[in-house]
Parts: sequence; C-alpha cells; structure tokens
Amino acid sequence: MDKDKIRASAKEYIRQEANPGFRAEVEQLLSQENWDELSDRFYTDIEFGTGGLRGVIAGGYNRMNSFVIRRATQGLASYVVKHGVAGPDGVLGAVIAHDSRHFSDEFALQAALVLCAHGIRTYLFPSLRPTPELSFAVRKLGAATGIVVTASHNPAQYNGYKVYWNDGSQVVPPHDKGIIAEVRGVSGEILTLDRDDAMRKGLLVYVDREIDDAFAAAVRGASLRPELIRQRGKDLKIVYTPLHGTGAVMVERVLGELGIRVLTVPEQREPDGDFPTVEFPNPEEASALKLAVELGRREHADIVMGTDPDADRIGIAVPDGGDFKLITGNQLGVLLADYLFATHRELGTMPRRPAFVKTIVTTELQRLVAEKYGVECYDTLTGFKWIAEKMREFEAQKDGPTYVAGDEESYGYLLGTYVRDKDAVTAAVLTAEMALYHVSQGRSVVGRLNEIYQELGYFQEETISHYFPGQEGKATMERLMNLLRDQPPETLGGSAVVEVRDFQSLSARRVSDSTIRRIEGITSSNVLQFVLEGNSTVSCRPSGTEPKIKFYASVAGVPTRDLAKARADVDARVKRLSGEIKSIIATVG
Repeated sequence: MDKDKIRASAKEYIRQEANPGFRAEVEQLLSQENWDELSDRFYTDIEFGTGGLRGVIAGGYNRMNSFVIRRATQGLASYVVKHGVAGPDGVLGAVIAHDSRHFSDEFALQAALVLCAHGIRTYLFPSLRPTPELSFAVRKLGAATGIVVTASHNPAQYNGYKVYWNDGSQVVPPHDKGIIAEVRGVSGEILTLDRDDAMRKGLLVYVDREIDDAFAAAVRGASLRPELIRQRGKDLKIVYTPLHGTGAVMVERVLGELGIRVLTVPEQREPDGDFPTVEFPNPEEASALKLAVELGRREHADIVMGTDPDADRIGIAVPDGGDFKLITGNQLGVLLADYLFATHRELGTMPRRPAFVKTIVTTELQRLVAEKYGVECYDTLTGFKWIAEKMREFEAQKDGPTYVAGDEESYGYLLGTYVRDKDAVTAAVLTAEMALYHVSQGRSVVGRLNEIYQELGYFQEETISHYFPGQEGKATMERLMNLLRDQPPETLGGSAVVEVRDFQSLSARRVSDSTIRRIEGITSSNVLQFVLEGNSTVSCRPSGTEPKIKFYASVAGVPTRDLAKARADVDARVKRLSGEIKSIIATVG
C-alpha cells in the first residue's frame, strides 16, 4: 500500500471517527510519518468474521474503535431490517451487553444508537453483564438480534463484538454470510441517533433487574439436587475469581442464593480492563488462577473457580493430596457429563432420547461417558454456535433427541436450554453441586475422575498454538494447511494415521484402502483431523478470530487399574506428538 493511499485512508478515517482519542492517534502517526504503523492499521479493514469482530483497540480500519463498531452495526442493522424476526409486539428488537474491557461501554452505546437509527428497538444493559445473560435476554425479550462487546479471554489490549440471532445463539449460515456481506457493503455516512432522542422515541430502552432476576431464577432451576444443596450447601466453601470481569455480577449472587459460601479473591473482584493481576485473563492458564488457589489453600476451600472476563468460560482447581490440582477443560467436561447423566438415571429424569453434544476437538472420553449411560453423542465444529445449531435441529425434529448438555475443550459448557452459548454461571452452580455430591458419597472430585479413567481409559490432551502475525501471517497459515492437506503424515508421534478427515471437503479417507466416506451433520470448515491408532486424534484448525493455528492432540490409553503406568505411557506419547507437531510448524517458518 503506497503512502498516498495510506494518507487518504487515514484522513477519511479521521473525518468519520467520533472518538477524539482514536482520531488523535492517527493524526499523530501522520505527523510523525510513521508509515509502517499506518500501513498495518490501514492496509485492510479488520475482518468481520462469522462470529463478529475481534482486534487490538486503536485508531484505524484494522483496529477496534468507535468507527469500526458503528460501521459493522450499520451492516448488521441493514440485514436485520431485511431478514430479522419481529418480537411478540411486532417490533424488531436487539439486546446489547458488554464486559469490563476498555471502551466496552462506549462501543455498546455506539452500536445501540446505530440500531436505533434504523428503527430497531434496542435493549441496553446499563452496566457490565455476563455473555450468557445476553443470550438469555435475546430469548426472553423476543429480540431479532443481540450483541455482546467483549474479547473474551484475550489480553487487555483487545476488544471484540459478537453477534447473536433471535434464538440467543451466535449467528450461523445463512445469517453469518448475509451479515458479512452487508457489513462489507457499507459505504458513505453511518446512520446514528443522539442518545436522548433515541430514548425519547422509545427506541433505546435500558434493561436491568428484570432480566437479572429472570436469569438468576433460571440458573437456580438448573440444580439437579436442590435438596442436597439445602442440606449441605452451607458446608461447601468455594473460592472464586471473576478475573476483573463480569462474573461476580451473577456467580456470587446465584451461589449465595442457593446457600453456598463464596469467598471472592479481593484483588480480582472489581472490573478492570487492564486485568492488572494476570498476564492473560483466561481460566485455561494456570497463572490466571494463582491468586485464587493461594486463597483456597489459606481458607481450606473445597473448590476454586475462575471465570473469564465475559463469564462464558470457567476453570476450576480442587484439593488433591494436600494441594490443589488444576482440572482441564476436557476433564471438567467429563466430570460434569458423568454427574449429569448419572443423576438423571438415578432420579428417573433422563429424557427418552438424551443427547450430548461436543466439538470435534474435545476428548473422546466424553463420548465413552455418554455411551455408558445410553446418551447419544454428537460432534460439531469448534464453537458453541454449532452446538446451538444442533439444539435447533433436535427441537425441529418430531420425537428427536433431547439436548441435555454440551461442551468444548476450552472450558466452555452449556448445561440446559435457556441459554444458547457457553454459560459459566450455570456451570459454576452445577460444578459446585457435583463436588458436593461426590464429597457426600465419601470421595473427592479427583477420586471420581480416577474411577472414570480406570473404567474407560486414561486420556490426556494438549493444545499447541502458533501465531503468524503481520501482513504475511495469513499466507503462511494457508501454506501450512495446504501442506498438511496435500501431503498428510503417515504417522504422528510414533502412531499410524488410520484416517484423515478433511472438514473443508467433508470427506474422510481411510488410509488402509483409500476408501472415502462423506462426513455428515457438520458444516464445511477449514479443519483437518488425523485419527491415530487406539482412539487418539490430532486436529489442526486456523483460528477464526486471531492470526494463529491451533493443533489439538488427544492421546488415549486402555482401561487399567494401574493409573500411574497409564499416565506415564500416555504422557510420553503426548510429548512425542507435541515435538513432531512443532517440527511440522517449523517447516513453513
């Protein structure tokens, strides 16, 4: 991109950007003639993907700022006016929530005023709320669409914008592509209203306690053993951290209303977009739970919990051998599935055709757990919007499966149907109940997990992420995926590849005889999966929101009482796989 084009783009951005801070950034870069930085900010528009936007907060078309938010919302509004479903009152509606990140409240209001300018009645939360409550509110209010301003668990310099459709799930085909087309087609001036005018016209409506109360009641109602909590909940001590995000709004409330003691990490309770006590506000990272685990030790807690900034993911640690053990996202999914299915069977509340939904990169141990209890197990692509799509499919079928639970390995769980996205609030309640139940049965959470391993086999997973930043990153990622697709490995980590699944062409090739079968029930996506001997898998997926490729390795052992030997064997195989994957990545630079 030459300097004249960069200068022209920057000046046009300055003309349209309403936020003086973002304008000043770009003006300063122009005065300094910082062409490298200007090129990175203007060589492309930040991509509006199938889930929305995510990027670094700053001025420019390739950054997250007020102008980019308003432009994206203009496209969304155009699509909603053409294709949205009116609510019970015959009016097109939208709901917007935001987290604690920098500019989240401003971005939420800017989006609301653009929607209002297009005649869409917009319900706006006046302060931060968890993402699952936004999903709930879209359904509760009969809105045509929803937006949550969040960058989930990304570092502090990021923000994002996720779009939801009228069932409370993130958008999927055909709406995702339709919205993208409208956003790309936005040109000229962006329609917006003044806040006071929007309120006077009844187009901007603030919602607060009425939605909070309804959501809290739904979460409390998800408890499977309310009597156990009433009798023994006060004996359970939970240490909790919202990691400076939205979680304290609801997690503290609901657990407290159920009678469970919650000690919140004081240094991390208040919302703070700088996330000053953690490197990454991500419960997948052990470092993010460090302060919570330290408090858990001092307080002799029964369980430690942490939610990410928008409270859709949850991580936990539990006592084990005198200290706390971090439970992985796959392991917690196994434990929750086991508890839910066992409880439904014991209480006689299992539906006629119970269904569990997981993503293709989630441990196969969860499938074995589901099958043990007679529960149908379904796979989807990575992302909860695909789990929500399965829920819609089930509901549309006469005598079809009944959704019980679903999850993904990255600490996301959906337990119930009143929300259609990851829900760490409900997961916190059922995780607490699960821990209380196992203690009441004379065993620990880790003890129950070990019993499952002994019965079904020890599984271990590892995720390897590699970033490809800059303008060349996308091309490098494509080169790596093409290499794996055109020249798939015959072995990985010393194990033979028995099947290659290409979710882009929706075909699976059996290596032994080159037989090809079609993959059914899944939307096409740029994902490769290599099935190894013995129920192990390696999956490769470019991120849809960041310049990185993620490899998911899952290694399975055989059922055995000797867990120490099983762990040692599987761990060695995981290390071999990890080393080989890193070598493959290195081949493309």
